[in-house]
Amino acid sequence: MNKRLKSPAVWMPLVIAVALVGGMWIGKTFFNSSGSWNSRTKLDAIMRLIERNYVDDIDTDSLLEQSFADIMSGLDPHSVYIPASDLRSVNEELEGSFSGIGITFNMIGDTINVLEVISGGPSDKVGLMPGDRIVTINDTVASGRKWSNSKVMNSLRGPKNSVVRLGIKRATASNLLPYEVTRGDIPVASVDAAYMIDDKTGYLKINKFGAQTYSEFLNSMVELSADGASRFIIDLRGNGGGFMEPAVLMANEFLSTDLPIVSMKGEHYPEKAPLGSDGSGAFKESEVVVLLDEVSASASEIFAGAIQDNDRGLIVGRRSFGKGLVQNQLQLPDSSAVRLTVARYYTPSGRCIQKTYAPGTDYERDLLTRYEHGEYYNADSIKFDKNLKFNTLHGRTVYGGGGIMPDIFVPNDTIGLTTYYLNVVNGGLIQKYTFDYTDRNRQRLAKSKTTPELMELLPDDDSLLQDFVSYAARSGVAPRWYYINLSRGLLVSSIKAMIARNILGSRSYYEVLNETDQTVMSALNALNDGKAAFPLTQ
Repeated sequence: MNKRLKSPAVWMPLVIAVALVGGMWIGKTFFNSSGSWNSRTKLDAIMRLIERNYVDDIDTDSLLEQSFADIMSGLDPHSVYIPASDLRSVNEELEGSFSGIGITFNMIGDTINVLEVISGGPSDKVGLMPGDRIVTINDTVASGRKWSNSKVMNSLRGPKNSVVRLGIKRATASNLLPYEVTRGDIPVASVDAAYMIDDKTGYLKINKFGAQTYSEFLNSMVELSADGASRFIIDLRGNGGGFMEPAVLMANEFLSTDLPIVSMKGEHYPEKAPLGSDGSGAFKESEVVVLLDEVSASASEIFAGAIQDNDRGLIVGRRSFGKGLVQNQLQLPDSSAVRLTVARYYTPSGRCIQKTYAPGTDYERDLLTRYEHGEYYNADSIKFDKNLKFNTLHGRTVYGGGGIMPDIFVPNDTIGLTTYYLNVVNGGLIQKYTFDYTDRNRQRLAKSKTTPELMELLPDDDSLLQDFVSYAARSGVAPRWYYINLSRGLLVSSIKAMIARNILGSRSYYEVLNETDQTVMSALNALNDGKAAFPLTQ
């Protein structure tokens, strides 16, 4: 090498010149017109580098489109980006009928979580349950793949009467559970059942808070009142929420004048007075009990929180989900949309019911964690933050930051939950058997007009159970009579209820099931003992 080139006096000016030119290019490329450097400037610079230097020709718009979902997921578990191609389908659930498998879900992390199984829909008919996690779709692994909402929906939806194969992870099963769901029309009614559960108690089962929920609720309440109802059980178990407005209007029906129902607060959300009651409610003097479970969320919690915090009625069941985020859906010029969390909901006592999603929190496994910790079976397993202590209107203690804790805790019914029962449930065999039984006996069973008439047409419990056990054996679940006898009541009740739904509809299903439902029984006992008389006190 030329000794002269080794001399710094020769090559240093060249290095400085290159550095100056490079610095000018970097400054022009990476800094904005004001000379500042930030993440937005960095994104623009990276996209320009890709456009100018990447080995292949690439559509940078498509690349950015894929990144929007990740950006939204970094905010909270419920803010989402909705591509234009999916906007209509994601709104159909609350606004109109559609063809699909009949579930609502959300993507938390990279897991497809079943939030609700729509009563009477295709998934309900084969035995899917809220809390299930979808691992595979048509033998393709979906969990852990960071699929977008649109990809999940496109995979689950399809032509009516087509079949989708699902692999389901469930808390009560160690193995992946296979299901085949035949796509069909999805019912969108909010009220599954409204009937007189005794001579003065009206029962309403509400499955969602959609555009027509309040009118369905009010019509049902008026009809029940005409039948003699002076007190009510509002069953919101399994209700994952929906629109806020129906929940507020429903609460208003039970509250006297000028009582708060819900308030909303956010960093960029305009300060507003709490939404309150106007005194026009038709049921201000009626006792009310609200039923919740771990899947009850959002609007369900707004309604229950208003009833509880105003000491207006009792909450019975298990701790609710804990979703208290206000979300606005903002449509973008290209017809895509952002469903953005803009505030948090606060109940009348001032508590936020949203559970934590702070870094390090395993938000997507929360329901499974509750199950593993025994919360479904023991109220003492539930740990609230003592720093989030609030008082109801008349001084009762309630806690924020983790859903609505019921006034009367009812553990998940473990009587009959044997390995045999779990095997036939996880295999969807009760649903399959009852549809087969109904088809074989439809002409005879269709003569019934009421639930009691239908029950008279069914064989005695022992014969019905024996027939089911034989069916299950042919489907691969061997008879184990020790466990079958332990599960006898649960099996017979479930079989009768599903046959009733096949013949008479969802109201008949709940009429049968509620006869042995421990949460419903606890609600009736509380009403009969005067515990739901208002105002409630410590």
